[in-house]
Amino acid sequence: MRVPDSNLQEIESQGFTIVEDFLDAEALGAAQEALFEFFPRPSDYFAAPDAYESFSRSQFSGLRLFPYPSWALNRLAVTPDLVDAAERFCGTTDLSLYKVELWAKYAGAIDYDQVHHRDYGNHTLVVPQSASSHRQMTTFILLSDVTETDGPTKVVPQKYGKAVPLVPSQLQKGEMFDKEVSVMGKAGTLFIYTTDVLHRGSNFTAPGRSRFALLVDFEPRGLAWTGKMAWPDRVSPHWNDAMVRMTPKERSLFGFPKPGDSYWDAQTLRDVGLRYAGMDMTPYRAVGE
Repeated sequence: MRVPDSNLQEIESQGFTIVEDFLDAEALGAAQEALFEFFPRPSDYFAAPDAYESFSRSQFSGLRLFPYPSWALNRLAVTPDLVDAAERFCGTTDLSLYKVELWAKYAGAIDYDQVHHRDYGNHTLVVPQSASSHRQMTTFILLSDVTETDGPTKVVPQKYGKAVPLVPSQLQKGEMFDKEVSVMGKAGTLFIYTTDVLHRGSNFTAPGRSRFALLVDFEPRGLAWTGKMAWPDRVSPHWNDAMVRMTPKERSLFGFPKPGDSYWDAQTLRDVGLRYAGMDMTPYRAVGE
C-alpha cells in the first residue's frame, strides 16, 4: 500500500511511524516461504536448538545481507510503494538504497535486550545535521507477527528523545525505558524511523517465539560520508539474478548507471549485456549507440 502522507508527517513530529498492512498478502506469503531457504523454520529450530548454535554467538548472528537466493525477498527491497515513500520523505527521486539486511531471531538463542541508541554511528562518518536536506530513511518490514512477547523494537518518541544530546550515540542501561513505545504489528507492517531516533532491541518474553524482518534504508545520492554497504562487494549469482529482474529505476537505487548516463556507449552496452545475461539493454541503448 502507498504510505499515507499522514505517516510521513508523523516521522517529522515523532521520528518514526508504523504502517500496518504495508505488504499485500501475495508478496508477504512468498517472502515468508523464501525465508526458510536459509533460516531454520521455527518448528525445526525449537525442536533442536543445539543444532543451530550459530544463532547464539551474538545478537546479530541472524543477519543476512542482500542479495538473497529468492526474488520473492530481493523484490521487497525495491517495492514501489517503499521507494515512493523514500522519495517523498527524502525530497528527491535520485535515491541511493544503501543497506538491505534480513534479520532472524529465535527466543532463547541469546539475550537480545539492548540499551537505547541511535543508528547514525554506522550510517555516517559524522552525525545527522538537523537542518540538512540530506535525510536518511531507515525501515523494518516485519515478516512475522510481532507482539509484546516477540522482542519488539522499542523506540523513544522525539518529544522525549530530542533533548538528549546526539553524542554519545547510546544511553546507559535502563535510560528512557519509561518513555519507549513498542513497535508491534502483523506480518507485513512497515516501521520507518530516522537515524537520530533513540531505539533498542528487546528480548523475547515467551518461549518458542521467533521474529523475522527485512531492514531497508534509503538516502539522497551524493554525500561521501554516509552509507553502509559497498554493493560491488555483494556481487554473486544471486546479485546477477536480482539485477536482471529489476527495472532500470530499481537498479539505479544500487548505483547502476541510469539510461542516458554518459557511461553507456557501444562497448559498455555489449559487455554489460554479456555480464548480466538476460538483461534488457534497450533502455540504455537509446542514447548509448
